[in-house]
Parts: sequence; structure tokens; C-alpha cells
Amino acid sequence: MRHAGSLVGLAVGDALGAPLEGSRRSEVWLTQMRPGGRHFRNRGEVTDDTLQAGAVAESLAFCGRFDEDDLIKKLSRGYIQRPEWFGPTSSRFFDLVLSGTPPHRAARIVHTQNHGSRSNGSVMRGFPLGIFFPPSEVISMSIRCSAITHHDPVGGYCSAFLNLMVSEMVRGVPRRTAFRHARSLCIYPEVHAILGSYDQYDPDPSLDCVLCSQAALRCFMDARSFEQAALSAINLGGDADTVGACTGALAGAYWGLKAIPARWRGELEGYEGLVRLAERIWVGRVDNYMR
Repeated sequence: MRHAGSLVGLAVGDALGAPLEGSRRSEVWLTQMRPGGRHFRNRGEVTDDTLQAGAVAESLAFCGRFDEDDLIKKLSRGYIQRPEWFGPTSSRFFDLVLSGTPPHRAARIVHTQNHGSRSNGSVMRGFPLGIFFPPSEVISMSIRCSAITHHDPVGGYCSAFLNLMVSEMVRGVPRRTAFRHARSLCIYPEVHAILGSYDQYDPDPSLDCVLCSQAALRCFMDARSFEQAALSAINLGGDADTVGACTGALAGAYWGLKAIPARWRGELEGYEGLVRLAERIWVGRVDNYMR
């Protein structure tokens, strides 16, 4: 069940990293779920990374396709529930949309006011696209999904690179092959240079979409197990929940649900619901109808 492994893996990485969000690199290697963090959370509780990825998954399952209007409604619902969890780009975007600003205009306004929109919020939420869409479609859909909130195209190309790998891995493609395909199809120079040579850079658990994506990719590609990948990511500190979520989504897509340690699955908030949601989007995936 690689499809469930990807969505659950995202949530596990998110929950593991949440207590370390905003911290320096951990001096004591964290190996267990624990409470705490910048926004105090209970053991196994997730953040907006899982909340937003879940909204993408729910929209795909409900509509049977990528529907921008429905997705904005579902993302906005999550923002209304927990606005303090969202980053500066997404927060300002949803404030504008909820006050009546058209979404694409809101994304441009936020980009201008914040002097850019390179944050990683559109990368962390996009992984369900890799489960639902085949490799031939996932790049364009990832770029479209990112552009809803993040006007700078670089986030879309980071999302497309990682989502293409997920799309191939959940369909049985080896990770090295999936990586080579993602690198060969990436046309954005900065993303191609950094992610395509991920092993030439030390991981930086940054809010920046390129640096965050590189950190997650390196933690995943260097690991020999889901557990090693996730722990390498979250113990970097910094934006630990998002790097953990991105790494977990990749690792879960490759190693599958059963490779995620039972102790983490057992403590994860909403575990059974995430498995069911992953199954819904897998059953309804686009390439299932193309056979």
C-alpha cells in the first residue's frame, strides 16, 4: 500500500517534526512522538501540513478531478479552523480570499506585499496529486495547484519534481529511476540545479521551497528505511514539520505503509481516516479510468 504509505508518511513526518519546529538542529536525537512545539501539540498531533494535504486529497476524492474552486473552499475551511498554524503566504492569501478578493488576484497581491512567495506551503500540500495523477499529468497539475496561493512559479516546479517521484514510486518505479525522470523533466533552472544535484548540498530545513525540497529529497534518497529518512529530516530542526512531512511522503511512497513503524502509526492523530482517504483517491485515480 504505497499510496497509503505516502499520505500517512506525510502525516507521521509532520507530527514527529512539530515539536522541533523553529528549533536549532537537535543535539539529542529525537526518535519518538512527543508533545510540545511552537504551537503546543499533543503527542502525534499534526499541523497545517497534514491539514492542507488532506484538503487536497479530499477535493480529489470528492470531485474525481482537480477542481480549483472546490480545493480553495476546502483549504479555506482548514484555515478558518486553525489560522495560527498557517504560514505568512497562505495566511495572507486566505484572509484576502475570505474577504472577497478573487484567488488569482489574491496570490499576486501577497506576492507583491511579501516581496515574493517562495515559501514551502504549496510543496507540502501537493503530494496527494502524485497518488491521484499518473506521471504524464502530475507535473502540470502540481504547478496549477501551487499557483493557487503562491504566485512565484518556483514552488510549483519544486512540487512537480517531488510529486512526479511519488506518482512513479506508488506505481512501482524504483526511487533512483523516479529521481532521474524528475530531473530530466524539470525545466526550471534553479530547481533542476539544486534538486537535480541534491547530494551536492547540505540539507537546510528552510521555509524556502527550494531549500526545503532539497533537504527532504536528500534525507529520503540517502536513507535505507522509512524510519531513517524521517528521523534524519526532523532532527535537522528549522522547519522540521514541513521537511518531515515532505520526506515522509516520499519515503512512504517508496517503502509503503507497513514500513512506517507501528509505534508511530499507533500514535498518529487520525491514522485510520488517512488510510481510508488515501484509498479513496487511489481507487479514483485518473490512470485507473484510462485502462
